[in-house]
Amino acid sequence: MKAVRYHAHGGGDVLVHEEAARPVPAKGQVLVQVAGTSFNPVDVAIRAGFLQQVFPLTFPHVPGIDVAGTVAEVGAEVIGWKIGDAVVAFLPMNADGAAAQFVAVPAELLAAAPGTVDLADAAALPAVGLTAWQSLFEHAELAAGQSVLVNGAGGAVGGYAVQLAAKAGAKVTATASKRSADRVGGFGAHRVVDHTAVPLTRAVAGDRFDVVLNLVDTSPEETADLVGLVADGGVFVSTTTPGSDDPARGVRAVRVFARSDSARLAELVALVDAGELRIDVAARRPLADLALVHAEAAAGMLPGKTVLVP
Repeated sequence: MKAVRYHAHGGGDVLVHEEAARPVPAKGQVLVQVAGTSFNPVDVAIRAGFLQQVFPLTFPHVPGIDVAGTVAEVGAEVIGWKIGDAVVAFLPMNADGAAAQFVAVPAELLAAAPGTVDLADAAALPAVGLTAWQSLFEHAELAAGQSVLVNGAGGAVGGYAVQLAAKAGAKVTATASKRSADRVGGFGAHRVVDHTAVPLTRAVAGDRFDVVLNLVDTSPEETADLVGLVADGGVFVSTTTPGSDDPARGVRAVRVFARSDSARLAELVALVDAGELRIDVAARRPLADLALVHAEAAAGMLPGKTVLVP
């Protein structure tokens, strides 16, 4: 089969589109024929070796933590899945991933794919959708009637966060550039702030939020400013730069490390099929373009979620 692999940590040039052995599903696994995977920023950090203490790799390594596809083989002791089933999953960070024609997946990570979108595009849901949900509802405990600031709403996690928060009855303020403002507003944000036109703290001067969700890399000073926008007793949640608790105001800070959760993923799929959660794909590219996609991401040129198709 064809796969994108790298044989050592390094820059984007270590990614090679090459022949690789087709995986054989072990006990408890299924073999999925990949319809699509997607690019996630964490792919860059893992490839570069920044996270090797947390996610050690065996080389050569196939990246791609999102998968959408169909079951091609069923391993021993797998119950509930059969050949031909359309599935999605958020794969382990350091296992061989879905940047290939086939991937072996632990059966307990699978959820049925949404039936209302193209199967390849469903690869834009698992990792980022779960990150958004866990950030808002597990860590921040967001409830109806509360206010939330989503910093970085123009990105893939941000798009789901805005939709899920609005659906939960929260009042959403979102930051997004001009090119993303209409899309983010369409996701249900009450207010969209163009962070490229005016500093955020000035744009929301005087406002405080029950939850501040930070999805972009921020300096220590910027992070402290964001924590300062949290209302007394509120929560600062970040998928990137960690913040600090403010005990005097009862503000807690949480750093999010998303995890696979097939039951919750199935709930997100149900929302997609019910028309209550939109999967937004900015671009669909051939898998052979993965090294170029990594380069474009490093240059800040990637417009939203990119799906890669073998």
